[in-house]
Amino acid sequence: MLAPESRTPKSDETTLVDEAIISRRSVRAFLPDLVDDATIRDILTVASRAPSGTNMQPWKVYVVKGEVKQTLSNAILNSGIRAEKAEWDEYRYYPDQFFEPYLTRRRANGFGLYGVLGIGRREVEKMRAQHDRNFIFFDAPVGMIFTIDRRLNQGSWIDYGMFLENIMIAARARGLHTCPQAAFAPYHRQIRPVLGISEEEIVVCGMALGHEDTSKPESTFRTDRAPLEEWVKFVE
Repeated sequence: MLAPESRTPKSDETTLVDEAIISRRSVRAFLPDLVDDATIRDILTVASRAPSGTNMQPWKVYVVKGEVKQTLSNAILNSGIRAEKAEWDEYRYYPDQFFEPYLTRRRANGFGLYGVLGIGRREVEKMRAQHDRNFIFFDAPVGMIFTIDRRLNQGSWIDYGMFLENIMIAARARGLHTCPQAAFAPYHRQIRPVLGISEEEIVVCGMALGHEDTSKPESTFRTDRAPLEEWVKFVE
């Protein structure tokens, strides 16, 4: 690691970019304040500059608001399918069995969030209710559903991740917050008819977009990051 005195001083541009990245969080409480279509289009246009193999640009986005967003939420919440019974039959986001260090990190995340919400470790129904807030996009005025053509391969999924990150950073640059939501993926059967998504498209995830409601306790929750020493090796 470079000694502090040998680091390149930050420019104003570097500070702005760093702040957008560092301040990005998965926000789980939003205000009803609307986000205009021009801003959404700007964010997505900027995000589309993400790199992709041979410039294939494998992303497809369904932006939902108002009545359509409510219809989508109802389709999932009224399906009667609990999160623990949801079928990850299009792709698997998590490992079949968690192992270290990922198990500890996952538990810290869950216990930390439920802790600020006052939900105990055995209060299963309250946990389920909090999880179900995913499907109303945590009250955000804008929801997005992302899909990818199932004929594409793993490289395109890597490209997709960079596109999603670009959306979140571009949102922060405009004073907005987001929450990427893998929770939508198992409910593709409920989502498809509402949005007219073809069978050739895999539902990758959803994302909430809007202004953070800082009055809610979940807005105080912060995750940590492992120190570089745990996951970086300089080889010379």
